[in-house]
Formats: sequence, C-alpha cells, structure tokens
Amino acid sequence: MNSKEERKKIINGYKEFDKILKILLIIGIIIVSGFIIYAVLSPKPSYWYLGILNSDKKAENYPTNAVVDENITFYISVGNYLNRDFSFNIEILEGNNNTILGSSPSLNAISIANSSTITLPHREVWVSSAFNISFSQVGTNQIIIAELWEIPSVGIRRFYDVVFLRLNITS
Repeated sequence: MNSKEERKKIINGYKEFDKILKILLIIGIIIVSGFIIYAVLSPKPSYWYLGILNSDKKAENYPTNAVVDENITFYISVGNYLNRDFSFNIEILEGNNNTILGSSPSLNAISIANSSTITLPHREVWVSSAFNISFSQVGTNQIIIAELWEIPSVGIRRFYDVVFLRLNITS
C-alpha cells in the first residue's frame, strides 16, 4: 500500500469518528434536556407537619414530670406544604398506660379540648394559643395527646396525625 491510500483510510476513519461523536453529543443533549424538563415540570412532593412546642414556643426541653393540678403549658404547631389550602382542627386528649397511640385516632383517651376549624394556605405555619393542661391524679406514663384532623369542604373529618408528651405526675 502506498501512503496516499493510508492517508485516505486515516482521514475516512476520522470522518466516521466525527459523525459518531456528533450523534452521541446530540443524544446526550436530548437526554439532559429531558431530565431538566422533568425536574422543572414535575410537582414537588407535598407534606404537612404537626408539632408540640414547649411553654417558650420551642421544640425542645419538654416537661417530663409534673405535680398534681400543676398546669403544663404547651402550643401546637401545624405547617401546610400540601400545595393547597388545608382546613383542620386540633383535638387535645389526656391518656394513661391504657391509651393506645398509633396511626389512627387514640384509643382509651379522654378528649379535653378542641380548636375551631383553621384553614391554612399553602406554605403557611399556624401556632395555637397556649394550652394549659393539668392532671388530677398521681401516675406514671400520663399522656397529653394532640390529634390533627382534616376538615374537608365536603364529607366527614379525617384523622391525619398525632403527637404526644409522656409525663410522670407526682403529689
């Protein structure tokens, strides 16, 4: 073979490589564009939160002990990130060792207070006024329970979540 033929083969090889590289770059740009479009257009995950705040309106240093008839002051906080308005109410209950807590309404607990219906816009946070609860009997594992109930515009209210404080009550 002479050098002209070899050069022709090498040049043709570069042209083929150039074509393949261009095709791969175009495919890469299409794939990356698809990911960007998906990220921009896909809805953000929605959520809410329910929390108990101490007497200083902070999520820390909760009481664990109290005396009979001593007021335990706390606040309830709800955040709405559901991408829609959220109407709810809070039910406060007292419980003890027989109370069953879980992903459904509390069993063997006594309802002691209810908030009015609150409608919270998306990306808003609500903090209740102070709740003052006291226990009239000595006991370990006494529980203050806050349940979050959705109040739909049509239909029956629906249980959403529960938070609680466990206390030892002494005389």
